[in-house]
Amino acid sequence: MSDGKKNMLVIFKSKAAGDLIMFEENARQILDLLGKDADQGIITAEQTAQAIVVLEKEIRQKKQEEAEEEKARRDAERRQEEEEYEADGEKREEDERKDAPPPGTNEVPVRFSARAYPFLQLLKFANKKRHDIVWGV
Repeated sequence: MSDGKKNMLVIFKSKAAGDLIMFEENARQILDLLGKDADQGIITAEQTAQAIVVLEKEIRQKKQEEAEEEKARRDAERRQEEEEYEADGEKREEDERKDAPPPGTNEVPVRFSARAYPFLQLLKFANKKRHDIVWGV
């Protein structure tokens, strides 16, 4: 985030669709892929097709990485649970019931693909309608 400011917003504007508002940190991830500055810039109508290709490729890659990380996390949790069960099955089950977080309190991180999807849609609308996308103006 620039200048030490937190939660700065980037507002993307295009005649192809309504404004898209993103936190700068998330917008920067996408704009860095496209070789654009997060403070101010333009994706011309002519650049939208290539930007779509780049962003879709990154989304596919991130989804694959996230799936592999999730599988590794689940496998590690399963191994840990098996080890704990073998070590102290009954006590462990009782402790889990006492220590279990209230329903709905587990935080799930928002994935790159979910954050990038609205921007991808904006790119597709801009490409189809042949309009630019601007921000920081």
